[in-house]
Amino acid sequence: MGMTVNSALPMPELLKQQYALSENLKQIKANRDKQIKNIFKGLDDRFVVVIGPCSADNEDAVLEYVSRLAKVNEKVKDKLMIIPRVYTNKPRTTGEGYKGMLHQPVPDKEPNLHDGIVAIRKIHLKVIGETGLSAADEMLYPENRSYLDDLLSYEAVGARSVENQQHRLTASGMDIPVGMKNPTSGDFSVMLNSVYAAQKSHNFIYRGLDVTTDGNELAHVILRGGVDKYGTNIPNYHYEDLMRLLNLYQKMELKNPAAVIDANHSNSGKQFKEQIRIVKEVLHSRRYNPDLKKLIKGVMIESYLVEGSQSIAHNGVYGKSITDPCLGWDDTEKLLYEMAEDC
Repeated sequence: MGMTVNSALPMPELLKQQYALSENLKQIKANRDKQIKNIFKGLDDRFVVVIGPCSADNEDAVLEYVSRLAKVNEKVKDKLMIIPRVYTNKPRTTGEGYKGMLHQPVPDKEPNLHDGIVAIRKIHLKVIGETGLSAADEMLYPENRSYLDDLLSYEAVGARSVENQQHRLTASGMDIPVGMKNPTSGDFSVMLNSVYAAQKSHNFIYRGLDVTTDGNELAHVILRGGVDKYGTNIPNYHYEDLMRLLNLYQKMELKNPAAVIDANHSNSGKQFKEQIRIVKEVLHSRRYNPDLKKLIKGVMIESYLVEGSQSIAHNGVYGKSITDPCLGWDDTEKLLYEMAEDC
C-alpha cells in the first residue's frame, strides 16, 4: 500500500474528557448559540461579524486578538454579533503549504497531528474561557469536527469542499448555523444545492457509525467571489449579485434564507484593505433594500494584530498572518465601530 499508519489518534470523547467545558462555559456558549441562531432565524436584528486571522497559527497571538475583540464587543454588542474567526485547519489548493494548527501546532516544525488535535481543542477552550466569545472554524475535514463540536458556535464549509457529499451530509447534523461558500468558480447553483442538501435529513456513515441527521434549517450561503477560466477574480458582493441571490432563494423556497458576505478572497482579490470598502458597500445595499436587510445576516473579515502577511519563520512578526494577508488591528477596530453606527 502507498499509505503508512503513523499512529492512532485519541477518540473525541477522550479528548473532551481531558479538556472539558466547565458548566459555566457551557452556559456561556449556550447563550451565545441561542443569540446567533435567533439572528439567522430573523428574530434578532443584529449584524453578524465573523472576524479574525486567516489562520489561527499562534495561540498567544490569537488569544490577544480575541481579547481585544471582546473589549470592542462590549461597546457594540447591541448592534453587532461578533464571532471570532479561529480557523485551525486550512485548505491548500495544491496540497502544499501550511495546513493550519491541526497539522502543525508549531508552524515552523514538522506536522504532528496528535499534538495538533490537542492544540486546536485547547485554543477554542481558552478563547471561550478568557474572553466569553465562542468562535467559528472551518469544517475542512468532516470527521475531525467531533473534536470541537461542543465548542463552536458557527462553522463554514469552504469553496473547495462545498460540493462534497460528506461535507453536506455532516452539515445536516449540526445544531449551529453553517455557511456554505460558493465554489471557486462562483457558481450559485452548487452553493444553493449544498444548502438544500444540508437542510434535509440524511442517513450515512460517520466515524464508523450508521447515523441519521435531523437536517439543519440554519444552513445558509456565503458569497466569497469566484475566479473565471482565465484566473480573473469575479466579485459577487455587489447589489446586483445580492438581488440575484435573493431571487434564487425565493425560487428554491429554502428555510431561513440567509447570506454572509466574505469580504476577502475573490471578492477582494486578496487585496486586504479592500475589505473595508466592501463591508461598507454591503451595509449600504442592506440599508437601501429592506429585503436585502433581511437576507444579508453578516460579513466575514480577515484581520489580525498586524496587517499584511509573512512567510513562516522561527522569528516571524508576532500576530501577522502566515497565510492570506489580513487587516491590522487599528483598521479593524475603527471598522467595527463604524459598522455598529451604520447597522
